[in-house]
Amino acid sequence: MTAIVVQAQRLLTPRRPRRSFFESLVRTLIIVCTAMAVVLSSVSICDGHWLLAEGRLFGLWHFCTTNQSEPHCLRDLSQARVPGLAVGMGLARSVGALAVVVAIFGLEFLMVSQVCEDLHSRRKWALGSVLLLISFLLSSGGLLSFVILLRNQVTLLGFTLMFWCEFTASFLFFLNALSGLHINSITHPWDPPRKF
Repeated sequence: MTAIVVQAQRLLTPRRPRRSFFESLVRTLIIVCTAMAVVLSSVSICDGHWLLAEGRLFGLWHFCTTNQSEPHCLRDLSQARVPGLAVGMGLARSVGALAVVVAIFGLEFLMVSQVCEDLHSRRKWALGSVLLLISFLLSSGGLLSFVILLRNQVTLLGFTLMFWCEFTASFLFFLNALSGLHINSITHPWDPPRKF
């Protein structure tokens, strides 16, 4: 084919309608908020010190006593004298880290659907939103297991900034997942009418 024939075919093919500014803005905000949630959750999981109670600092990775001038941290969580803490924290760590990984894949699908617009970009956006919803479930499961394990030591003022970062990230995963699914359903029909 010559270049003229290719250009003529390109002019004759129907073009997809352009997205509105509002839709592009909302999708961009969802991606930015998801990226912030991934960073918050990653920092919170890596630091892991989530609860300060009675001179003891409970974390996902360490248990510290802060009675002395310098904190004394131990990786053996069984020395905290809380039944099931070592196994439970392993579960909370694993679920929290898996939530971050799933959220990163969800974020990747959201970004790819916006950068490479093709026939499957709506499906990629929906899949990314579903992955964010799964990430919310995993993240909130890790938070809930941490709180249940340390239910006798928990006070509202005892939670550290890292705990609240994970809580905020989990909430953002939920909001972004629902917003992503909603914007996808109101702007594009799931099954567009087909021509026979």
